[in-house]
Amino acid sequence: MGLRFGTRRSDSPWVDSVWTCMSEQVTEMTSVAGVRWGLVFWEQAGRAHAAVTGPETRTGTAPVPEGAIFTGVEFAVGTSLRVVPTAALVDGGITLPDTTHRAFRLDGARWETPGPDDVEVLVDRLVRAGTVVRDPLVAEVLRGRRPAVSGRTVERRFRAATGLTRGAVRQIERARTAAELLAGGDPAGDVVAALDYFDEPHLARALRAYVGRTVGQLRDGAGGAIALDLERRAPVSA
Repeated sequence: MGLRFGTRRSDSPWVDSVWTCMSEQVTEMTSVAGVRWGLVFWEQAGRAHAAVTGPETRTGTAPVPEGAIFTGVEFAVGTSLRVVPTAALVDGGITLPDTTHRAFRLDGARWETPGPDDVEVLVDRLVRAGTVVRDPLVAEVLRGRRPAVSGRTVERRFRAATGLTRGAVRQIERARTAAELLAGGDPAGDVVAALDYFDEPHLARALRAYVGRTVGQLRDGAGGAIALDLERRAPVSA
């Protein structure tokens, strides 16, 4: 019992992943640092809810609505909402008003609540309406290119688009990948080498700060409910 996740990648350049989750006999979970903002829709006790979620810079404990069914989308790094700076969402979020089983309100308009298989349809509509936007410079940086502007300009625009520094994005993504590899059975020494940690204590500190788990807990599946799909095999590219 706990959180039962399902996660899939998306072909949309605006979306990183789409996830579903069911909560069973659990009322709190370990939250995990993450670099993306998102939308989440859930039903509990016959009521529908929706929220905008922000990037998270640290691990912690968060409440879970028991017996809820969730559908969520994590947007690609560098995308943002037109009406809310991503920096304002860091370590927080916004509950969306007037949510029903069929629709929710965002950016002054009503949108159809998506199911797990038609999230990209909603995202396409949000993009065409200008509700979801992105900075092309951030996309260039993430592809490893060097834009023809100063480093200070790159950092300023990166932080404006993501709410985080490039260093923070790298550290958080690396820790999440490490957690998924360890949960999949990779030895700690191999993870240290693959992800360029200095040594195993360095890896352990990153896991405590960003994931809220020890190497042993990840290996053994211990520690209780966690907001991370640890059954998904991580690519070694963080």
